Amino acid sequence: MSDILTNPFSRDPRFAGPMSRRQLLTKTAGGFGAVALAALLAEDNKVGASVVSAATATTQANGGNPLAIRAPHFAARAKRVIFLFMPGGPSQVDTFDPKPRLTRDNGKPIDLDVSKLVKKYKTKTCLASPFKFAKHGQSGLDVSELFPNVAGCADDLCVIRSMVHEDPNHPGGCFLMNTGNRVFSRPSIGSWVTYGLGAENQDLPGFIAIGPGQPLEGCRQYSSSFLPSAYGATFVSDMTNPIRNLRERPVSLDRQRRELDAIRELNQLQLHDPQQDRDLCARIESFELAYRMQANAPDAFDLTGESQATKKLYGIDAKPTDAFGRQCLLARRLIERGVRFVQLFDTQGGFQPWDQHQNLKSGHANNAARTDLPIAGLLKDLKSRGLLEDTLVLWGGEFGRTPTSEGKDGRDHHPYGFTMWLAGGGVKSGTIYGATDEFGWNALPDQKVHVHDLHATILHLLGLDHQRLTYRYGGRDYRLTDVYGNVVKGILA
Repeated sequence: MSDILTNPFSRDPRFAGPMSRRQLLTKTAGGFGAVALAALLAEDNKVGASVVSAATATTQANGGNPLAIRAPHFAARAKRVIFLFMPGGPSQVDTFDPKPRLTRDNGKPIDLDVSKLVKKYKTKTCLASPFKFAKHGQSGLDVSELFPNVAGCADDLCVIRSMVHEDPNHPGGCFLMNTGNRVFSRPSIGSWVTYGLGAENQDLPGFIAIGPGQPLEGCRQYSSSFLPSAYGATFVSDMTNPIRNLRERPVSLDRQRRELDAIRELNQLQLHDPQQDRDLCARIESFELAYRMQANAPDAFDLTGESQATKKLYGIDAKPTDAFGRQCLLARRLIERGVRFVQLFDTQGGFQPWDQHQNLKSGHANNAARTDLPIAGLLKDLKSRGLLEDTLVLWGGEFGRTPTSEGKDGRDHHPYGFTMWLAGGGVKSGTIYGATDEFGWNALPDQKVHVHDLHATILHLLGLDHQRLTYRYGGRDYRLTDVYGNVVKGILA
């Protein structure tokens, strides 16, 4: 065979004349590598596709319905979740983690590393809690006087005192707590849960978020991001007439049905591959869900049929508990009707009401006065109806507060040791897990619980393996816990 080949670059003056085999290989070696890389990527895509194939197959088998019920990976302890999110950051040393050392050293400086704090007033002066603590229930759980009603449910709580993460800023902290990532847009935990399990009621959304105002950064805290939009939350903000647009429909259901059928036919003409056209599929399904909701959602959101005793239990029609009481009662009614994940944002009067850089005593007292009775009412109501056993309730904010003072009577952001609590859904009741040091500054290392660990544990209680619940996007298999997370077995019942 001749060493001289026809020159494929003959039209380019830089390569005029004949080309040897060696020259050809030199000029085209990168192209051969690209061919090999393409083959490898194609194979990798096949592997990645198999990760989500079970969910995709289930969706296709149920007529393309993304909210069809899916079996968990293993036996679940919880079927649904209610997340009580307190934006701004409740102070651990003023709520569920008493520190006598702060009282003893009030006003004295302490040797702490404050370099990571975000405020310019990086003080090292102890600030005693203005609230008294007492032990409650047979468990003897410590609860401050801020929460006299929640204290009555002490034996149902599992308090984690050793929560940690890396971001002392509100946006990053909120994103970490709600999506598992503090920078980039990622699906929220409610979206992951709904993606993994589907919805028990096909006539209501699988994920509903409720708040009198939008939280910080808006829908990024409860969106589906790159997951199909069917898994994002439906946000409800009107506490007195939550679904006004469904109640006051301008045309009859029969006419809407005909219009939706026509729209569906037009959309189907554009739908070639359901796997590739996920956004269009989700849009088609959203129209159908909205139609079905008109017959079922009004009852779910209608509180008028609740007894006066139930309304009183939640603090409805009373100040200052009415707004959050309605949120909590709606949460119970929704999970009772098969909504998989309900998230309540305490955004009355602002998007981060628990952010007390000053006026800690009055600020936390006002916040607790709005939420304490409704939260206790929710726990008691769930328990009396037999729902708490398989409903996981979660309380907390994006971080805690410093045990040192900011200015005269405030506390700075603090993600290095803070408190959250869980109830129901397979967790140990009347227990405390983890601890902070004697000042409430750092979580002790032996039982630290990172946000990724918390997320892994929530999924575990729902019967989902956080390492197996993945979704391929942009050439990568994503999960709620990224590449981290361990199930906190010490809080499992």
